[in-house]
Amino acid sequence: MSSTTAARNVTAPAPLVVSLESCPQAAATARDVTASHLRSLRPPVDPDSRDAVVLIVSELVTNAVRHAEGRVCTLRLAADARSVTVSVADSSPRVPHERDPDVRGEGGGFGWPMVRRLATSTSVRPTPRGKTVEAVVARAPEASGRA
Repeated sequence: MSSTTAARNVTAPAPLVVSLESCPQAAATARDVTASHLRSLRPPVDPDSRDAVVLIVSELVTNAVRHAEGRVCTLRLAADARSVTVSVADSSPRVPHERDPDVRGEGGGFGWPMVRRLATSTSVRPTPRGKTVEAVVARAPEASGRA
């Protein structure tokens, strides 16, 4: 199948944009709406890629709730023929950074490295009201060069 034919067979619905209250249930809500949105995409997103997107969404929303100290965060999902882009905007200008994981307690340190490993690319953009963290995941492993 040519790339022209493949592109015509891809449905790219409008990006999903959800404002989430910064509360303990935000990550669960984000996972649910993400899974539902991914199920609507055609052709279907590869199961491993789908799991990676849901995990990234959970981590980025959890970080926004835990570290941004704002009242809301915004999740945006956009898909094209090759990838799914996850964006989470929050009110903190602080950029995520890697730190030594706390293997004995609640100190965290595992999430950002995991997001960076699962995504084909990540970026952080400052905004007038905080920042937006973005992670791109290939719809299928071969699209990213990973098998």
